[in-house]
Amino acid sequence: MDEMEEELKCPVCGSFYREPIILPCSHNICLACARNILVQTPDAESPQSSRASGSGVSDYDYLDLDKMSLYSEADSGYGSYGGFVSAPTTPCQKSPNGVRVFPPTVPQPQQQHLLPHHGSLTPIPRNSCITCPQCHRSLILDDRGLRGFPKNRVLEGVVDRYQQSKAAALKCQLCEKSPKEATVMCEQCDVFYCDPCRLRCHPPRGPLAKHRLVPPAQGRISRRASPRKISTCTEHELENLSMYCVQCKMPVCYQCLEEGKHGTHEVKALGAMWKLHKGQLSQALNGLSDRATEAKEFLVQLKNMVQHIQENGVEFEACLVAQCDALIDALNRRKAQLLSQVNKEHEHKLKVVRDQISHCTVKLRQTTGLMEYCLEVIKENDPSGFLQISDALIRRVHMTESQWGKGTLTPRMTSDFDLTLDSGPLLQTIHQLDFVQMKVPAAPMLQLEECCTQNNSATLSWKQPPLSTIAVDGYILELDDGNGGPFREVYVGTETICTVDGLHFNSTYKSRVKAFNASGVGQYSKTLIMQTSESTLIFFLSFILLLFPPFRYFYIVDIINTKNLMVHISLCAVAWFTFDPASAHPDIIFSNDNLTVSCNSYDDRVVLGNTAFSRGVHYWEMTVDRYDNHPDPAFGIARSDVLKDVMLGKDDKAWAMYVDNNRSWFMHNNSHTNRTDGGITKGATIGVLLDFTRGILIFLVNDEQQGPVAFEGLEGAYYPAISLNRNVQVTLHTGLPIPDFYTPGEADPTGSVC
Repeated sequence: MDEMEEELKCPVCGSFYREPIILPCSHNICLACARNILVQTPDAESPQSSRASGSGVSDYDYLDLDKMSLYSEADSGYGSYGGFVSAPTTPCQKSPNGVRVFPPTVPQPQQQHLLPHHGSLTPIPRNSCITCPQCHRSLILDDRGLRGFPKNRVLEGVVDRYQQSKAAALKCQLCEKSPKEATVMCEQCDVFYCDPCRLRCHPPRGPLAKHRLVPPAQGRISRRASPRKISTCTEHELENLSMYCVQCKMPVCYQCLEEGKHGTHEVKALGAMWKLHKGQLSQALNGLSDRATEAKEFLVQLKNMVQHIQENGVEFEACLVAQCDALIDALNRRKAQLLSQVNKEHEHKLKVVRDQISHCTVKLRQTTGLMEYCLEVIKENDPSGFLQISDALIRRVHMTESQWGKGTLTPRMTSDFDLTLDSGPLLQTIHQLDFVQMKVPAAPMLQLEECCTQNNSATLSWKQPPLSTIAVDGYILELDDGNGGPFREVYVGTETICTVDGLHFNSTYKSRVKAFNASGVGQYSKTLIMQTSESTLIFFLSFILLLFPPFRYFYIVDIINTKNLMVHISLCAVAWFTFDPASAHPDIIFSNDNLTVSCNSYDDRVVLGNTAFSRGVHYWEMTVDRYDNHPDPAFGIARSDVLKDVMLGKDDKAWAMYVDNNRSWFMHNNSHTNRTDGGITKGATIGVLLDFTRGILIFLVNDEQQGPVAFEGLEGAYYPAISLNRNVQVTLHTGLPIPDFYTPGEADPTGSVC
């Protein structure tokens, strides 16, 4: 029963409940504590009425109060308390129990509502507010005040029995002198026994064998349990509660039924509902008992885990020390090998230098002797004797001098050691040595043969190293902004190939990929540098494309920095795109490798290109293959989320020119401008010129500019787009040169003039 003690203490005073009352939220509180935390709302009004009437609220910021409210009807699941004046109000300030309630004000005498006195209770001010100290729900009391809350007599009885069980130990009732502490109680005899008296006066045989013996505490509870008190109605204090209203979920008296307050509600006998709810509580306790059993088993598991952690910690520490000692031993062995190499190099250098010193010393001695001999010969005064040996001496001197030729006086060995120890990678590996790193995936390997770019799209492929056995949950692909900026994530998933669309033309992108699992994220792969294509016409490439349509691009793989593991893919290609079936309206019909489109609906349907443009100068044309009954197709550019079931330009996601057989208009956001004479027929050609260096869009019909500049201030990514119905068929032509009449603007800061 000691574990039950917290349930029997008031959350406000922290002591055992005294005269507990039940709040509408089902929590309990002492009657005296309830009076202590009562406060009066400002201006004797509820917060809602004060705010609605526009009364002075300078001292109370109700907007902030609303922000702090966590228990409104909309978000808490609770409604207004039945039988009270107002719905729950929003707390504001700290009450004595730590909850937030409205700040008290001094009530005026005319605003106080006097209640009947109960003992020393003082009158409760009108519009008093009380906040539950456990769930923090607040409400305004009605005219009954705290008398409107039912008393929890069951809780009061449980507290009383618990306090009795915690009293001094019970004494044996049959000991003659200095009674001993009782050990059992006989429920039938209603007597407390110590062990000697029980054996002497209450033998476990004969007619007393069937008596039930219980512990003294349990016996005292059953012995002193007072008969059930008859509860009275809170509305009618002289009437006993005899029925139970199922709808209101509260006991009621006969007079409540007579007055009609519960006349239309379902009412049942109080005793029957008492037994029914006891059964329901018992069933609920069974489930809670199962959870408690599971919790006990879980605690045993945790305690066993503590022991296992201690054992595994010692074992793992020993393993770690052994591994580090093995590394240290290997490093010491390698140190000895390297020192041996240094010693060999040292001895070799000394031998070479000493040999050269010895050889040079001998030659110098011979040269010095010859020089001294020649000087003595020069002193000879006999001409005939001198001339007799002079030729031979001159030859010996020249020969000796020639022996001191180039390289003879040059050291054969330098004093520097040519051995350089590169410990950087090993130090980096040591610094990266970590427990997590031993479990995370290895760096993926880029499959260069499958990595490529096409127009402004890039495809990357990778795989795990062949010898890697660590499980991989997914990959993270990162790209920079194409202008040397920071990396950003563009893909997270389990696939090993990814195509990134919507990149800038004529831009250099860096990409890298890493793997991850439950242990963490692994190292990055090699950094791949990719060049997207230029969209200006390259004549020889255009010629190649015309002759060999399958070869729309080619690339050169170049390892530019093997030490830093960087790979460069350089791509040279013209801008080439088709219509995109994936994003088109279902009524659009594709043919000619998605270069020709038509429609099977009389309504306008939109189709986009499969490439987005965001920088540079771009030009493409569309030929009208079929034109029946004078329809008005629209040509232009659009965002990816443009409406597909209306004419291009009807919404704010498209910029277009729609044209019939006589004239044309520019349209954006359903606004028509710049009517221009001159229409289209079968075989006509419509050109679209998009210049991001100036941010403008120009249309051409049969190689002549149609009207003025159609739109200006264009920024962002746009897709080529058209809208048409079943009376029109159009064929797309891309990779075209900019018309001769047009001079492109200045290149953008990144150098792109594509």
